[in-house]
Amino acid sequence: MRILLAEDDKVLADALSRALARSAYAVDVAASGDEAERALMAANYDLVILDIDLPGMSGLEVLRRLRARRTTTPVLILTALDALADRVAGLDAGADDYLTKPFDLPELEARVRAQLRRGSAAVSPVLQLGKLAFDTVGRRVSYEDQPIELSARELAVLEVLMLRAGRVVSKETIVSHLYGWGDEVGLNAIEVYVYRIRRKLEPLGCEIRTVRGMGYLMERSHGAP
Repeated sequence: MRILLAEDDKVLADALSRALARSAYAVDVAASGDEAERALMAANYDLVILDIDLPGMSGLEVLRRLRARRTTTPVLILTALDALADRVAGLDAGADDYLTKPFDLPELEARVRAQLRRGSAAVSPVLQLGKLAFDTVGRRVSYEDQPIELSARELAVLEVLMLRAGRVVSKETIVSHLYGWGDEVGLNAIEVYVYRIRRKLEPLGCEIRTVRGMGYLMERSHGAP
């Protein structure tokens, strides 16, 4: 899942993006309202974490423009403005939740999970391939209800492959869903992640085939339960 973090405090933005990346979310960081608006016009996000007091275009104006386009992406406002009038203004502009600074990271992470669950209400957040199940909100994978241990990056790669099960997925597509704007990664890293996932899933009847020159294809093995 991809999150846009609009926050002009670089130290806070770096800390939050690292924390969210550890939970296998791809995070793009915008340091101004104008940058956030351009990002929202260019890409689809599963969640926006939005500071109100941004340089340039205000966070409230970014939010109003987002809702004017009838976009239902969940928005969590994160701000130092804690007056009742500020909270009401944010919610009236279309925010789904409001968290004031300072805050505890576990609370932010819980609110992120809650908004992603709500955003997935119309579509099941659980991806299924045979008896393999991936809870995309809880970030858990299981086979016949038995948990499978995967790293955060492995979870993110598996999510992209399961979302496109039965179709070839290029390495470039995986990279775009795995990393934020500031991250640099070689395609060889994707090969390593896929190799590790294969070792854990192929004994269970879930196959990830390499399609030479094109990418990877995930499907159930022939004869799998």
